[in-house]
Amino acid sequence: QVQLVESGGGLVQAGGSLRLSCVASGRTFSRYTMGWFRQAPGKEREFVAAVTTSGISTYYADSVKGRFTISRDNAKNTVYLQMNSLKPEDTANYYCASGLPQNSASAASYLYWGQGTQVTISS
Repeated sequence: QVQLVESGGGLVQAGGSLRLSCVASGRTFSRYTMGWFRQAPGKEREFVAAVTTSGISTYYADSVKGRFTISRDNAKNTVYLQMNSLKPEDTANYYCASGLPQNSASAASYLYWGQGTQVTISS
């Protein structure tokens, strides 16, 4: 069974930066696509970014493109989300997910989920 643990959330002012980390258990980490999703109060969970097995292909939501960068270190079973130029609208609980999705941007396609880490951006 795969377990995902996110960390790195916190409170930061608009325009600041934050780096989230997600550590996965097991030796099959490198076989899975890794994704980041977020959910704000009263809103549905939305796609943020994803990276495929080899790290060659990455995908981003239009709302974060150019500001966020997803990367992975298979040797450490870890995926990262570097968030720059943060905006108040980025405030949400951020979730790490893994699986072999047909559509990397679809939350329903992922098999494993972390508990989330809160990111709050003050204006």
